[in-house]
Amino acid sequence: MHAAEARTALTSVMKALEKQFAIRGRLLCAQDDAALWMEVYENVGEPMDFEAALDALLARTDFASWLAADASRRTERFVGPAP
Repeated sequence: MHAAEARTALTSVMKALEKQFAIRGRLLCAQDDAALWMEVYENVGEPMDFEAALDALLARTDFASWLAADASRRTERFVGPAP
């Protein structure tokens, strides 16, 4: 994986999402594996629209080409626990 190129592409995706949805994402990596990244986008009001835009932006950058052969992106949604 060309980490610098992938990070540049992902940064551009995150900036585009911030511009379109006014949501600033954060990029984290695993403490014991710098090649394992996680994006965090909080308070997404329209998750389906947001995910569609995210997927389209990632496709335009051909982000999948930077993933390891046995790796894949996945989307998970978390919310606060019910009272």
